[in-house]
Amino acid sequence: MDTIEAIILGIVQGLTEFLPVSSSGHLQIAKALMGVEIEQNLLFDVTLHAATVLSTIVVLWSEVARLLRGLFSRRFNEEQAYVLKLLLSMIPIGIVGFTLKDRLDALLESPAILLVVGCMLLVTAALLAFAYYAKPRQKAQLSYRDAFLIGVAQAVAGVTAIYKMGGAQAVAALPGLSRSGSTIATGLLLGNRKQTVAQFSFLMVLAPILGETFLELMKGNLGAQAIGSAPLAAGFVAAFVVGCLACKFMIEIVKRGKLVWFALYCAAAGTVSILSYVL
Repeated sequence: MDTIEAIILGIVQGLTEFLPVSSSGHLQIAKALMGVEIEQNLLFDVTLHAATVLSTIVVLWSEVARLLRGLFSRRFNEEQAYVLKLLLSMIPIGIVGFTLKDRLDALLESPAILLVVGCMLLVTAALLAFAYYAKPRQKAQLSYRDAFLIGVAQAVAGVTAIYKMGGAQAVAALPGLSRSGSTIATGLLLGNRKQTVAQFSFLMVLAPILGETFLELMKGNLGAQAIGSAPLAAGFVAAFVVGCLACKFMIEIVKRGKLVWFALYCAAAGTVSILSYVL
């Protein structure tokens, strides 16, 4: 993989991380279309995810700063309650990530990866369409129960993947199954407001991805050398810059409730991915 290919993959990651179309699935499709082979798939993907996490912090800095200020108050307050909900939502993906992440590379390198991505994109399309047409009664605020269930939605497909494909992903359940799509759809189906769900979905993934990035970098020096520092840095910068733009765009899209268009896109992309594998 050269620097130009890394930049293109970084742009793909930045564009799709915050859109409910599965960044991990689109990364695999882009690699297949470009004929890119990466010795350390997991290290490269995690680096790109770290870049989009940084873009989340930049775009939502006012909210992050408010939570940090409230966190150190002596009295229990709204900010501390919100942080507890974020921590609660991270438990399921933490369990899946720490127990199953070593199997990810086998899945990413599977000859059937396009078939997996296509099927999961169809599942994402169904989730988004269902969330769009369902009209649950809206709640005043996101509850602890909802926070945990949104976290389960992020992790549950990774558990079933052990039996189906022998692998699971720490930062998204399966390539093609959108993390943001799953969490936002679940939050909406539970009756939460669109803007509340979008913001919670983006914030809840900060700690898991940063933790995964730290662990991979701690043991990934040889992997970084195999990829090359220039392509790794170029991919990171591209994902960060494009991610900042996509994060702002996605929050506005969720507010306006236009998720059905992403459902149609995922259905089309999933069908094309399956056909490319079959044919």
